Amino acid sequence: MTDSPEKPEPDKSEPERQEPEAPATEPAKAGDAKPEPAKAEDGKAKDAEPAKAEDGKAKDAESKAAESDSEKAKDGESGKDAKANDAEAEPEKAAEAAKAGDKPSADKADDAKKPAAGKAADEADDAESEKAKDSEGDKDAKAEKAADAEPEAKKAGKAAEPADLAKKDGKGAADKADAEPSPDGPKAKAKAKAASKTAGASATVPEALKAIPVRHYGRWVSAVVVLALLSLLLNAFATANVHYGAIPDYLFDSTVVKGLGKTVLISILAMALGLLLGIVLAVMRLSKNPVTSSVSWLYIWFFRGTPVYVQLLLWFNLALIFPYINLGPIYRDEMSDFMTPFMAALLGLGLNEAAYMSEIVRAGIQSVDEGQTEASHALGMNQGRTLRRIVLPQAMRVIVPPTGNEFINMLKTSSLAASAAQYLELLRSTTDIGQTTGATVEMLFLAATWYLILTSVFSAGQFYLERHYARGSLRSLPLTPWQKIKSNLATVGHRSPGGVSA
Repeated sequence: MTDSPEKPEPDKSEPERQEPEAPATEPAKAGDAKPEPAKAEDGKAKDAEPAKAEDGKAKDAESKAAESDSEKAKDGESGKDAKANDAEAEPEKAAEAAKAGDKPSADKADDAKKPAAGKAADEADDAESEKAKDSEGDKDAKAEKAADAEPEAKKAGKAAEPADLAKKDGKGAADKADAEPSPDGPKAKAKAKAASKTAGASATVPEALKAIPVRHYGRWVSAVVVLALLSLLLNAFATANVHYGAIPDYLFDSTVVKGLGKTVLISILAMALGLLLGIVLAVMRLSKNPVTSSVSWLYIWFFRGTPVYVQLLLWFNLALIFPYINLGPIYRDEMSDFMTPFMAALLGLGLNEAAYMSEIVRAGIQSVDEGQTEASHALGMNQGRTLRRIVLPQAMRVIVPPTGNEFINMLKTSSLAASAAQYLELLRSTTDIGQTTGATVEMLFLAATWYLILTSVFSAGQFYLERHYARGSLRSLPLTPWQKIKSNLATVGHRSPGGVSA
C-alpha cells in the first residue's frame, strides 16, 4: 500500500470558502427536525406506552397509539430527508476542497461520495426497521391490554356456567395468540388455537339439577278425611233398605219418558218466553222515557220479589176470580178452559224468568262501549237496527253464560209445576209410579238420575255456545272436555319419575 500524499495547506491568500447551503428548492425538508430528536421522541412514546396500558381505557390508548404512529412516520420521513441532504452535501464539500488542492484530493472526494450514498441508504433502511419495530411494539401493547381485560371480564361473569366460561377462555386465548406476534409464525398460532379448543372441549359440564317437588302433607290428610266420609256415606246407602234393581227397570218406562219430554218442552218454552220478554224489559229499563222505564222497574220488582211457587199457584187458580178471559176481538173464552196446567206452568215460569233475564240482558247491553252506538248512528242506522245488528251481537258474550245457568235452573224449577199446576212432567210421572208400585224412594232416585242427565247434556251445550261467542274476545279458545282429557293423559305419560329437571 502506498502512502497517500499529504494534503497541501491551502493558500492563505485565497478567501475562505463557505460551506454550501441546502438547496433552496426544499426549504421545508431542510428545516425539519433531525433524526436524533425523533429517536428521543420515540423513546418517550415507548416509555409512555406501558403507562397507557395500565390505565385500562382501551379507546384512549388506541387513539394515542394512532397519533404516535403518525408522528413517528412524519419524523422518520424528515430524518430520511435530512440524511439524504447531508449525503448530497458531503461530495460537494469534497469537490470544492479538491479544487483548492491537487488531484488526489478530488479522487478522495469521489471515493467518499460512494460510501456516503450507501450510508444514507443504510440509514433509511434502519429507519424503516425501527418503524416496523415500533408498530410491533404497539401491537404487543394492545395484546397486553386485551390480556389484562380478560381477567376482569372473567371476574364479572362468575355466575356463568363452567362450560360457557371454558368456551370464553378458549376464545380469548385464541384471540390473544392471533394478536401477539410469535417467532415461529403461523405454526405457533395454529398450535395455540388447537390448545384452546382442546381446553374448551375438556371442560366438565355439570349434571342437570333435579327439582324435587315440595311434599304437602296437609293435602294427604285432607284427602284421607274426605275419602273416609265418602266411604261412610256409600256404606250407609249400600246397607239401606233400597231396591236399586227397580231403577233400571223403570228408567225407560213410557210414563217416565213422556214426563221427561214434557219437562224439556216446558223448560225450553218458558226460557224462550223469559228471554224475549227480558230483552224488551231491558230496553224499556234503559229508555229515556220515564213511563216505560218505570213500568219495567215495577215488573222486575214484583216478579223477583215473590216466590215462583206462589206465582204458579196464582196462575192456576186465576179462574176463581176471573171466570172469563176477554181480550176484545182477539180472544174470549172461559178461564177454566184457557188456564190449563200447561198454560199455568208456562206463564208462571216464563214471566218469572223474564224478570231475571231483563237484568242479565241489561248488563250485557251496558257492557258494549257507547262508541259502537255512536259509530252506527253516524253511519245512518236507526236505534232498532243498531240494537239488532251492533249491540246485541257483542253483548251475547256477556249474556250467554248466565243465560245457560238460568236454563239449567229452569229444568229443575219445572218440577214445581207438578204440585202447583198439576202438570204431568218428570217428577209427577215418577211419583205416580212410586205410589202404585210401592217403590217411592226408588222412583225419586230415578227422577234425580234423569235430572242429572239433562243438566249434564245442556251444560255441555252451554260450554260450546260460550266458546262460540268468545272467539272475538279471547286470543286462544278454552279447551274442550275431550281436549282436556287428552292433554292430561299426555302430561301423565311424559312425567319424569325422578323429579322435574331444571
